[in-house]
Amino acid sequence: MTLDPQLIRDTYAAIGPATMRTPTVYAARLSLQLGFDLYLKLENLQHTNAFKARGALAKLLTLTAAQKTAGVIACSAGNHAQGVAYHAHRLGIPAVIVMPEGTPFNKVKRTKDFGADVVLHGKDFDEGVQFTHDMAAEKGMTFVHPFDDPVVVAGQGTVALEMLEQEPDLDCIVVPIGGGGLIAGMAVAAKSVKPDVLVIGAQAANFDAVKAAFDGGETHFDGATLAEGIAVRAPGAANVAVIKAFVDRIETATEQEIEAAVFDLLSHEKIVAEGAAGAGLAVIERLAPELQGMKVGLVVCGGNIDSRLLSTLILRGLVRDGRITRLTFEIDDTPGQLSDISRIIGDAGANVIEVIHQRMMQSVSLKQAELEIVIEARDQQHVAETIAELRAAGFRVRADSEIT
Repeated sequence: MTLDPQLIRDTYAAIGPATMRTPTVYAARLSLQLGFDLYLKLENLQHTNAFKARGALAKLLTLTAAQKTAGVIACSAGNHAQGVAYHAHRLGIPAVIVMPEGTPFNKVKRTKDFGADVVLHGKDFDEGVQFTHDMAAEKGMTFVHPFDDPVVVAGQGTVALEMLEQEPDLDCIVVPIGGGGLIAGMAVAAKSVKPDVLVIGAQAANFDAVKAAFDGGETHFDGATLAEGIAVRAPGAANVAVIKAFVDRIETATEQEIEAAVFDLLSHEKIVAEGAAGAGLAVIERLAPELQGMKVGLVVCGGNIDSRLLSTLILRGLVRDGRITRLTFEIDDTPGQLSDISRIIGDAGANVIEVIHQRMMQSVSLKQAELEIVIEARDQQHVAETIAELRAAGFRVRADSEIT
């Protein structure tokens, strides 16, 4: 089967009855900040909270009766696993999902909750693929690849058809890239509807295999990434060929940029997004000067970010914005000092959220104490104003943020 606009349109009709038509919404706050109109395709609201459910369903609908009886098997640590498990269970098809041995328990549980049997094997996706192929052959099951299958890719391409139905005036669509299935399908679909629309890919700088192939450069694989859903070392060769033919450019985002972008989606638009979507927004934020005057669409490809990781990301974002800051004081160890400091902070409109009073460490003299106070403020300027009030009252204080 060949990936082409007709296959994507046929797939769109086939999966439509069991697929959520996710909204494409205007991002009012981010648009104001960026200086152009930004629209978000909320695939984080799709079944299993990611676009992967589209491609999984598309593949399952092509199975013969015998294949359905024998069942399907997939290799994935995240969104593809849950997409296959959800639709297989709904259609009464047995499913086995091979996941890396270090997969977080909550991801394993969610996949099992959808009715799939989970087998843990290998350290990552690449180690698990051959094992999955071997198990598929042994059990007579159909292997459902997360991105190296034209039917799966056609399912992902339906995202572009929906976006351009909902917002036909889009000038540019930014798509996160891992194995290349989403952007390959979307690029073919988008260009068939609107040939002049720009399609820009976004990768994590630590996993830039598709950009390297696209630009003819060297790959960079450097440790972990927040955008784990697109951390793919070996993208599909067929997808890369399609990307070279239909995608206009590919950009990368650093880990710091991805983290900040995920926080921006949450704080500005109240949207929970995983790191892959953050890579897309990070690229848009970097390209903002070039995108002025355009209507830009971003695929928020998924929202399956670990809750503990998200909570840490939020706190780090608040610190980065100056909304949470630690102040360190050297004070005389006499009654009333803490009370006076708290009053000044309160009068300045900030809020004390943590206090550590240290007398025993030898970094301060015997008759002094070190005081650490974590405050919540409106922004960095508010922190600076609060510190100025404290210093005007005679207190020796320094801030981690170095805003004085």
